[in-house]
Amino acid sequence: MPRCSFWALTPIFVFLALFVGYGVWTGDFYAMPAIAGFVVALTVAFLMDRKRTFAEKLDIAARGMGDENVMVMCLVFIMAGAFSGSIGAAGGAESTVNFALSVLPPSVAVLGIYLVGCFISIAMGTSVGTITVLAPIAVGIAEHTEIPTALCLGAAVSGAMFGDNLSMISDTTIAATRTQGCAMREKFRENIRLVLPAAVLTAGILLALSLCAGDAGEIRAGDYDVVRILPYLAVLIGALMGFNVILLLAGGTLFSLIVGLCYGDFALTEIFSVMGKGVMSMYDITVISIVVAATLALIRANGGIEWILKTVRRGVKSRKGAEVGIAALSAAVDCATANNTVAIVIAAPVAKEIATEYKIEPGRTASLLDIFTSVFQGLIPYGAQLLTAAAFAEAVSPVQVVPYCIYPMLMGVSALLFVVFGRRDRVFG
Repeated sequence: MPRCSFWALTPIFVFLALFVGYGVWTGDFYAMPAIAGFVVALTVAFLMDRKRTFAEKLDIAARGMGDENVMVMCLVFIMAGAFSGSIGAAGGAESTVNFALSVLPPSVAVLGIYLVGCFISIAMGTSVGTITVLAPIAVGIAEHTEIPTALCLGAAVSGAMFGDNLSMISDTTIAATRTQGCAMREKFRENIRLVLPAAVLTAGILLALSLCAGDAGEIRAGDYDVVRILPYLAVLIGALMGFNVILLLAGGTLFSLIVGLCYGDFALTEIFSVMGKGVMSMYDITVISIVVAATLALIRANGGIEWILKTVRRGVKSRKGAEVGIAALSAAVDCATANNTVAIVIAAPVAKEIATEYKIEPGRTASLLDIFTSVFQGLIPYGAQLLTAAAFAEAVSPVQVVPYCIYPMLMGVSALLFVVFGRRDRVFG
């Protein structure tokens, strides 16, 4: 019988207390590196459960770090760093930002970031991949205007999370539909109805914030060269066409190096150092992802995830309550795992049991799983999305970006309102 313990979640509470508490105490949420907090949390996880030897705990942590999803995510970070370093050295980043500033006045710049993020994430099916492509442009726009960097990054994260739970090729969509035994179109139909109001309202709010930010200063666009922009354009178009994000970033890196060599921005002997600098810029987020995976593996082995599952299961009393329970289950497991795909896989069996008992359609269940894991994945400061976004800015912490992640917040509110107050005449089974 699997373990079940509330105290197994202690490492998460320790990290949050350290990271948030230290930020409040010093008045600077960037004062403590996130990796330091995670190392402390991992240490706490190792100190728990005296019945296991250190060697057994190490084996559990190592298997968590070596998880396929974790390794693929780290590879995306590495390729994103190589692309970022190459296109930056080739002048592509500066030209892209200046071009964007020349066609996007401050009054719509933030809205533009959000809308582009929506399209890219729908096409790519990955929020982290979308953020790695869009965040450098968002940061560049912020640096050349009076718009806060955290706001621009929040718009990028919002757009990325839009497609993360709606795209047909998203790993979360695939996991949710497969575990609940429904067609993707059934899940999409339920999904879009629940989140569309949030998407539209987010656009309006970001436009209003952009208008206010735009009045604070004048746009300062420099010169740009269209040829230098082509690698970014190729990556964006490839994303919209649905190419694999790793292959896309690899191709973009090669394209950027060719452009840089043709313009004489660097010599042939310097291409590896150019790529290396970019890869090193993603060092922190890559190491954090691995440490978090180890910590969560120990939390799961100690019964933290099982405690969340059983607690939610006991609170379900009615059909609407069952849907709220599935939503709460999804959110809680995502906060504990910091990975919405993993959270769906873990929560899915219990969610299916609840759905069968209370005659909830599989498409509806899959939609709730996907939506509420995505809601919190776009808000937790220790999740890959916010950590990745903040990694592209020198003086912005994930906590500072959270208030501007408007779409995940409104997505949760919109879906919850539909669940609680919406009419459910259809009964499955």
